[in-house]
Amino acid sequence: MSDRTGIFAGEDPFMIAQSWLSEAEASEVNDPNAMALSTVDADGRPNVRMVLLKSIEPDCFVFYTNYGSVKATEIEDSGFASFVLHWKSLRRQLRVRGRVTREEGPMADAYYKSRSLKSRLGAWASDQSKPLASRASLMAKVAQVTLEKGTDPDRPPFWGGYRIEPFEIEFWADGAFRLHDRFRWTRKEVGDAWNIERLNP
Repeated sequence: MSDRTGIFAGEDPFMIAQSWLSEAEASEVNDPNAMALSTVDADGRPNVRMVLLKSIEPDCFVFYTNYGSVKATEIEDSGFASFVLHWKSLRRQLRVRGRVTREEGPMADAYYKSRSLKSRLGAWASDQSKPLASRASLMAKVAQVTLEKGTDPDRPPFWGGYRIEPFEIEFWADGAFRLHDRFRWTRKEVGDAWNIERLNP
């Protein structure tokens, strides 16, 4: 496409996405990898929350969570999710829709080990999304887990990653007079060639 130049140029959407994220890491004040993750419940009602994108792989976007959380339950039931990354400092956003599979092997273990000790212990202590009697009871659980797991806990079996393998990616950049630039990449299956089209603002 002749006018897909500048920040939109390239034949690999994952490399473009990584380039945009790298730029955001230099300009965003807090959490440039914060994304609004959307899922649907068993009745088809949407649900959205902020999570942190932890890596962009050659074929997917990866984040981590408790497998007992609401988001994880909805992902497991539907097999799909979508997200948007919005960078105010760059006036850009990245939208992704895709199929989701678990990432619970060596990559998940390595990421878990890279977290601070308190975060690792917190993953063991939190029964994410479930009702909590009080903050004091949560801190008591953290103390108990600290005694049980020590200073080098293994990754909990109920905590790990999800890989979003997209069938749609949209790159959006702010334009003068609200005449924004939008390019949508679509494919039917992972591994298929991408179809790229410019969208109206």
